[in-house]
Amino acid sequence: MDPVNHTWTQSFILAGFTISGTLRPLVFLGTLCIYLLTLAGNLFIIVLVRADSGLSTPMYFFISVLSFLELWYVSTTVPTLLRTLLRGCSPISSAACFIQLYVFHSLGMTECYLLGVMALDRYLAICRPLHYHALMSRQVQLWLALASWVAGFSAALVPASLTATLPFCLKVVLHYFCDLAPLMQLACVDTGWHARVHGAVIGVATGCNFVLILGLYGGILKAVLKLSSAASRTKAFSTCSSHITVVVLFYGSAFTVYVGSPGSQAEGIDKLIALVYALLTPFLNPIIYSLRNKEVKEAVRRTTNRIRTILRET
Repeated sequence: MDPVNHTWTQSFILAGFTISGTLRPLVFLGTLCIYLLTLAGNLFIIVLVRADSGLSTPMYFFISVLSFLELWYVSTTVPTLLRTLLRGCSPISSAACFIQLYVFHSLGMTECYLLGVMALDRYLAICRPLHYHALMSRQVQLWLALASWVAGFSAALVPASLTATLPFCLKVVLHYFCDLAPLMQLACVDTGWHARVHGAVIGVATGCNFVLILGLYGGILKAVLKLSSAASRTKAFSTCSSHITVVVLFYGSAFTVYVGSPGSQAEGIDKLIALVYALLTPFLNPIIYSLRNKEVKEAVRRTTNRIRTILRET
């Protein structure tokens, strides 16, 4: 396209999903219910970890940090998804669009780092049990959590800022939120270089964390197989199963969208895959970490009994 015809658009239009009029209200209500349950589930995890002393361990501290992150992560995109389901194509200002792009990728990359930290916690607990509490002190936990947030919000600056400086000639974003590939498709210039930079930054950040997680779980597997009793091996694996499930869900869907050529998926497929890591994973995390965990169930029972006792005394 001729550079003289480049125009700067002050707003974009989110296309959302193409859904027939009769199904639209049902999809809207279903999405709203999942969103509210996601908020309630993650708040439940945060409150329970804070309220029950039996969960005052590094593992549950990082789970509560993950739940706090998921509250913001899901709230970054679902409101625009609900708006497009309710009204169809919805306008969004360019400033709001780029802020959404940056915050979404910042939180996503923060989750990548945090999942790596949680794998490190499990490695130290299983492979260095005698030194675990010294190595994973409260101060170390806080520093690791803070480092994950700082690294995530710093790494996302590059792809978000590069995308925000592109000249745009089109307005309709073929997605339900502002993401890299759909926005680059609206640019007036060739975005091949931008796509390579985005792929390198996101690929290095997520890829290195994924390799770290694989390496740590390789060490965990080696240590667990050396345990003498089957009961000990089962107990050790059970403390990691929830985290492994979350890693597979998050990385599997994110790699499909962001590793490789942006927009290489068939039209509409990237939106469906985005629902997995932007909505389904935050929804499933509290379920995975609570229903499959005996310690959480016992903490719920203790907290419930404590509340009942307080109510009887009042």
